[in-house]
Amino acid sequence: MALPRLRFDRGTVVAEEMPSAVVEGLSEIGFTQDRRVGHLRAPAYRYREAMLLLRREQVEVRDEARAYRDLELDLRLIRDPFPHQREAVEAWWAGGRAGTVVLPTGSGKTYVAQLVMERVRRSTLVVTPTLDLMRQWYGVLGTSFDLPVGLLGGGYHEPEEVTVTTYDSAYLHMERLGARFGLVVFDECHHLPGRAYSQAAEMCVAPFRLGLTATPEREDGREILLPRLLGPELYRRGIHELAGEYLADYETRRLEVDLSEEEREAYLTARTRYREFVQRHGLALGAPGGWARFLRLTSASREGREAFLAYREQKRIAQASEAKLRLLEQLLVQHRRDRALIFTSDNATVYDISRRFLVPAITHQTKIKERHRLLEAFNSGDLPFLVTSRVLNEGVDVPAANVGIVLSGSGSVREHVQRLGRILRRGKEKSAILYEVVARDTGEEHVSHRRRRHRAYQ
Repeated sequence: MALPRLRFDRGTVVAEEMPSAVVEGLSEIGFTQDRRVGHLRAPAYRYREAMLLLRREQVEVRDEARAYRDLELDLRLIRDPFPHQREAVEAWWAGGRAGTVVLPTGSGKTYVAQLVMERVRRSTLVVTPTLDLMRQWYGVLGTSFDLPVGLLGGGYHEPEEVTVTTYDSAYLHMERLGARFGLVVFDECHHLPGRAYSQAAEMCVAPFRLGLTATPEREDGREILLPRLLGPELYRRGIHELAGEYLADYETRRLEVDLSEEEREAYLTARTRYREFVQRHGLALGAPGGWARFLRLTSASREGREAFLAYREQKRIAQASEAKLRLLEQLLVQHRRDRALIFTSDNATVYDISRRFLVPAITHQTKIKERHRLLEAFNSGDLPFLVTSRVLNEGVDVPAANVGIVLSGSGSVREHVQRLGRILRRGKEKSAILYEVVARDTGEEHVSHRRRRHRAYQ
């Protein structure tokens, strides 16, 4: 009788010649009969559970699903982890070696991953949300470990035993490479539950999984998928717990400004037209699918297009009023000896601020080399200010920043916490401050209330 076999096949695991004693157990963990090949098949991430079941039942198996290797992974730089980093690694190890660690921006999540890699000693894939972060991880891992580091994405297709990629590239290549890695690290793992990205986790056999994020919560609620894709949340520390000792001390200030008479009149006119359309069609924009329905209706008629333009106009007036820009000028003078990041919700305002105040701008349109040069000049002190929309919300390392000025943004708690995190990297005698500028008696007040529902702002 042939020995039972597990093999990897295009993002799935196929179980062949399994004894009847374990077929029911395999079915309970997601294996189903594939009539095309006459064997049981499951998404590749079920490999771990299948192996645990087979070992528990003492079934000898030919494991051809695993193509990852044991590695000699020793950190070149020996330094004592902070207590929260050590606790995070121990919690992850004790919790089954698969799960999520939640730590604030600037608290050293990357080093937690390096410590995990050193302990697990398996072929490792690090998945990041952006090319900037991919390059940042590539540099860190190349410095930390004495072995080649591969790249997948940004024009590179060079997989190695330790490889860094993006969510986009992982999703595209995992059905071919999903057996090559025993440990997968999902940085900023709140991106993972996206409908396409989640398949990157499902098509990978890696029994060891580490999710890193400062804010796992999502607006669509799909963070409930993280335990299935990565394992449970195993460790969490908030900004308020680490500030002062492991993060910079900080304070947040909410500043209100008034629209001018002309702006107020234009704002009310546009908002009334937009709200009348919403009410006439019984729309609840905050409800699931509400925004998508609004967009469909506004594209179906002239009245709808006018309502959408009115929606954009009332937002533009509130988000980039003249009073906000005057206040920004005062803040820049006040903090002329600091290093300040200015955040807006749109590129048009970024470029307006850049022209008015001669502040360098970084948007998604900024070329990679120029972005790198601007960030280096900012961190070295050659540039005191940068203005951006959303590209600096997460992942980019700006340790010199100690002032954040939020002129506009979404109601997302995660976005607001990420922006706060940009200025919290610890430094000698560093104290940070985040300003939130809100147009009084506009929809921004509600947006501000929503995004401040986090203990870091209490």
